Amino acid sequence: MERQIDFWRERQMLCGRCNHRWRVDLDWIDRWEQEEEICPGCGMTCEHEDSPRVTVDPDDPALDDYRVAQFFWYHTSTQPDWPTRDFDPAAVLTPETRRMMGGEQQVSAWAARQRAKALHVGTYEAAVHNMLRRIRDQADRGNQFYLYRVRLKPCVVVREGWLVDPSNFVGDVGLEEVCPPGVDVARYLNYHEDPGGLSLAVGSGAIASVQRVAVPLPDTWDGGWVRDAIAALEGVSGTAVPATGKPARRMRPSSSRAVLGRELGASLAGRLPVNLQDQFVSAAAPAEGEDAERWARRTSGLFDLIDDPTRVLAALDQHDPREV
Repeated sequence: MERQIDFWRERQMLCGRCNHRWRVDLDWIDRWEQEEEICPGCGMTCEHEDSPRVTVDPDDPALDDYRVAQFFWYHTSTQPDWPTRDFDPAAVLTPETRRMMGGEQQVSAWAARQRAKALHVGTYEAAVHNMLRRIRDQADRGNQFYLYRVRLKPCVVVREGWLVDPSNFVGDVGLEEVCPPGVDVARYLNYHEDPGGLSLAVGSGAIASVQRVAVPLPDTWDGGWVRDAIAALEGVSGTAVPATGKPARRMRPSSSRAVLGRELGASLAGRLPVNLQDQFVSAAAPAEGEDAERWARRTSGLFDLIDDPTRVLAALDQHDPREV
């Protein structure tokens, strides 16, 4: 069952001091993070430890235990076979790395900890947000991403209620920490991607099947923006823009074409929700020497993931589910 996809939807805020709850749009949250708004209940600003934060919408349909397994859930990954059957995290380790880790006994213990991690699935919005964040923050630029649509087994046992995001600073959470024996799925409030939405921590045994598409879609073509962007890029030279500032701090100069590409990407980002704009600008930034048409199609495809998900959902519909 597909839920309505809405990157622009309002969010619920809850104050940790006065317990005031209210709805805001994403622009309000952006102003709040810049200390330009206060809690309407007690006047607290964002720098306090118990200041207001986004919270779960009490009308979120995923709060219904029965419906959790009925919904589609999503995940983005650079792995072409996620979740991997018979996952062996140590398979890619070189002999030198194994020695540095302390030998095979230590490697085996490390691999067991990796296999014990929960898998994360969430809303479509959270999956796209996660991909953009990884491109910006985790050196995944240039890597092929895949969007997975996940169906859970209908018999899964859902943990009662929901948790505050249990992930550590690198996004990991041990499955046993959130899913005690007899529980297959734990809901948690996602603070980082699709803030305020519910995501799930699950084991691979809770997943029935997945469908996968490469994103952005390889056949993306926007006759308007793409055509105009290609014309603009081909109309400037590839010569370098002179660096400014102190010689010791100068970076490798960018070409005029790369500078224009960043400007075009930033202009497109201005049409997106404010909480995705910085990530989009970073993800859309052209590589030096990148082909103009290839860049324009890729950037338009990234934009369409957010602005018009219907093509992506239709592409997923064309793929038979893979049982996990």
